[in-house]
Amino acid sequence: MALLSKGRLSKMMLESLLDLPSGTKNLKDAIIFQMGFIGQMSTSRDINAAWNETKKKAAKLYSGKFILDGRNVLYWNDGAVRVLDKKISAVNFKKLNELAEIENCSVDKLVSKLITYL
Repeated sequence: MALLSKGRLSKMMLESLLDLPSGTKNLKDAIIFQMGFIGQMSTSRDINAAWNETKKKAAKLYSGKFILDGRNVLYWNDGAVRVLDKKISAVNFKKLNELAEIENCSVDKLVSKLITYL
C-alpha cells in the first residue's frame, strides 16, 4: 500500500524542487533527501512515477528555471543545455531515405557524410 498517492508525492517533489538552490546536481536525489521520512518510506515505483510527473510539470510551469531534454532528463535552464532538434518533416525524411538508398548506406551514414563535407 502506498504511503502517499503519486499526485501528492509529485506535488511535494515540485515544492522541494523549487526550494533547491540553482545549479544543484542530482535533482531527484536531492529532492528525495529533502522529503526525509516520506522519501525513505515511499516505494521506488511510486518515487519514479511521481518524479516523471514532476519533471514534466516543472518544465512546463517553470520553463524559465527548468528544461526537459529529448531524453526526459530535467536540467536547470541556465543556457548550458541545448535541446536538440529531433524533428524532420515527412518529405525530407523520405528524401533522405531515397538518397541513402542511392548511396547504398543508412540515413545516419549519409548524414555523417554530408556533415563532413561542410
